[in-house]
Amino acid sequence: MPSPTPRGALWLSFAVLMVAVFLVLQHPLQDIFTSGSHSQTFCYSKGVTAKVSTKTAASCFTVKDGLIGDVFTPNSTTPPVQARQGHALPGLWDGHGHLLQYGEFLHSVDLFGSSSVTEAKDRLAAYISKHKGVGTKDDWIRGIGWDQMALGVMPTAAMLEDDERFKDLYIMLDRVDVHCTWVSQPVLDLLPEDLPDIPGGEIIRDPGMGVFCDNAMEAVMKLWPSPDDARRVVFIRSAMASLHQSGIVGVHDAGVTPDQLRLYRELVGTDDWTLRVYAMIECEERNTFCPEKVSAFTDSQGFLSVKSVKLFADGALGSWGSAMIEPYSDRPETSGSLLVNASTLTSLAKSWSSQGYQVNIHAIGDLANRLAIDAFEEALIDLCPGQMLSTCQAGRRFRIEHAQIIHPRDQARMHSMGIIPSIQPTHATSDMKYAELRLGNKRTAEEGYRMHSLLGLKLILGSDFPVEPPNPFEGIYAAVARRSPHTGKGADGSLDSWYPEEALSLQEALAGFTEGPAHGAFLDGKAGVIQSGALADWIVLDEPLESLDIEDLRTLKVKETWVGGKRVYARD
Repeated sequence: MPSPTPRGALWLSFAVLMVAVFLVLQHPLQDIFTSGSHSQTFCYSKGVTAKVSTKTAASCFTVKDGLIGDVFTPNSTTPPVQARQGHALPGLWDGHGHLLQYGEFLHSVDLFGSSSVTEAKDRLAAYISKHKGVGTKDDWIRGIGWDQMALGVMPTAAMLEDDERFKDLYIMLDRVDVHCTWVSQPVLDLLPEDLPDIPGGEIIRDPGMGVFCDNAMEAVMKLWPSPDDARRVVFIRSAMASLHQSGIVGVHDAGVTPDQLRLYRELVGTDDWTLRVYAMIECEERNTFCPEKVSAFTDSQGFLSVKSVKLFADGALGSWGSAMIEPYSDRPETSGSLLVNASTLTSLAKSWSSQGYQVNIHAIGDLANRLAIDAFEEALIDLCPGQMLSTCQAGRRFRIEHAQIIHPRDQARMHSMGIIPSIQPTHATSDMKYAELRLGNKRTAEEGYRMHSLLGLKLILGSDFPVEPPNPFEGIYAAVARRSPHTGKGADGSLDSWYPEEALSLQEALAGFTEGPAHGAFLDGKAGVIQSGALADWIVLDEPLESLDIEDLRTLKVKETWVGGKRVYARD
């Protein structure tokens, strides 16, 4: 073939250039280079926080095949690279959330902050007006966020049935903590007329029927026409996009059924899956042993890992469901309730851990936390006979999810064994309005909402979304300021911090959203850091966190979020 003429060569070069320009316009250079085998260098004008706990800093890092390569600060011998605007931080993880529930919440009735039954019903009516045809027996109206403390009364089915806007509609609205649900009369009509009390749960009968709590919720949940796979994929997409907007690159998904795991495994590796998920197995029948329905699994790119299980010891404080050693101060006739007895909890911890699974137990009240620690102790003795419990625990990394109210004696046991607390700082600032009513001053001061007291146990921090907003900077603010990220105020409406002796430093709180979740998911050195060999997950802020006033965290917006070397969110 004859060589091109000079003019032909010119046109050929021009065509190649135009194709390259087109590709750059369609896909930023970083997306092109990091999606293949090429290495790309990222430098940031405000620097890079490479590791939070050691305050390791740099200016640049390279990315290849979804992993971090070199981390460095340029010098006179380094080839020049144009710096991008902003400050890079390791990607943030939420140590306890609910992916599918959050996605469903984004497509349901938002009742958070409702201050009266009238306001809650008006929000419900607004949702119905935008979603014609919902509320049938095959398509219930779902919502979340009501709190009887804010409403001023426990809601009932009659409150919905007596309103013409909701008459004959199938409605199921979860309490703010998802430990109770409020249903309409058509849902009640599906149940037997004489409902017995249910162990580990409560059917609220006064001022009227309509609310089911903890284990009693199962009577309603088994009637609910759950979403099909197509709908759940929509929920997952929405949830992941929203989480990326907050700077979240990974989530510890606290309670995933075998059927949900099936869907997760089908989606991993597709464009629908952009978030790293550390899934905790929850059997279809809660607090049971179902190893034949699940298997440990980690995909090759680190986007889904299944090696832990979620058990439940008790309910929530707001609905008087958390199991306490002594009665509630504002309801002395009750001490809450256990969702499972002590011997069964211990047996389950032993059974799951003997199969190689990390065991994570939901425990809020001090009795529930004590029994969780007892169960872990017995399991560790069985797993590592003759070995120090702390040494055995270092390899097993058993966790208490929430760890909200812990007797001082049991706090010492946690330190002795190295049991990991998975804490949600915004639970403290949400509950502070009524925690002392429930617990009394002495119990709150000695046991409630520990953070600083549990340092040294590699705290995992999170939000429990959708119970709380997933914004990690709100969680960091709550941990550091011990005030509400929504108002900037303390429990009494002043600027006083709530039990400030339990506050964390900015560095400690940030580690709780980076290195803490990494350790809790057996990802030390792979997640929550920007270092050679780590997953190429990071976020970009306009300024370094340490240069901001603490109040700025309440309104901070992430500039960019990157997962596996690919940009999954850009603010501008």
